[in-house]
Amino acid sequence: MKATSVSDFRTNMKRYLDAVIYDSDSVVINRGNTGAVLISLDEYNSIKGTQAILASEKMTRSIRSGLENIAQGEVEEVDIDAL
Repeated sequence: MKATSVSDFRTNMKRYLDAVIYDSDSVVINRGNTGAVLISLDEYNSIKGTQAILASEKMTRSIRSGLENIAQGEVEEVDIDAL
């Protein structure tokens, strides 16, 4: 993660955007006592997807059930080529 000021970000915007897009980096842009975070569109979409899954009680129950099955050794090996 990189941190910068608004004026430095403005001056070096291409460099920061390239780091976010091509290097999966994130940039904190400080502005006084607050700031903003610049992340790639892929990272943003991933976060939003995770939020959607966690907002669903059915999905959360399914994930917890799967984790319990794993913890108890109740797993089944699957040949991915057979799928």
